[in-house]
Parts: sequence; structure tokens; C-alpha cells
Amino acid sequence: MNTVRTKLIRVGNSRGIRIPKAIIEQLALDEDVEMEMAIEHGRLVIQSASRCRQGWDEAFAAMAAAGDDALLDASVPTEWDRKEWEW
Repeated sequence: MNTVRTKLIRVGNSRGIRIPKAIIEQLALDEDVEMEMAIEHGRLVIQSASRCRQGWDEAFAAMAAAGDDALLDASVPTEWDRKEWEW
């Protein structure tokens, strides 16, 4: 785990943390983030509010229910498939 030291800054009546650009890019943080406070362990976890592949399960289930989950192209075996490939 890499450790970066920074200072709290004033933002109106609140305080904020400046997150270096390299960390923002590496973690793919967007405008919205989620904060998880683990007070018993003295940690604050910040993560992107958007999740990769969020909602994909529901979308795939809807496609299957609509019969829209078939391959677009038929499988065409090659010479290698016929002669070399073994299961």
C-alpha cells in the first residue's frame, strides 16, 4: 500500500483533502465518490460512486428473456479447428 501525506484544507465551513491527479486517474475517480468510514480502525475509504459493469447482470437477464442474447455471426470452423484442435 502506498502512503501519501497531505493536509486538510478549508472549504467554507468544512475541511477537504486534495487528492493528487495521478491517484485520481489511477483509481478512475469521477465527480461523485463514496466515502466509507471505518471509525473503529481509524480509516476513511474513498472510492468511485460509479461501478464498472454496474447493472450488467440485469441487462443480460433482460436480453436473455427477450431472446436477444444469440451470437450475431455463426461459428465457422477453420482448417486448424478441424484438424488440430482437441477437446
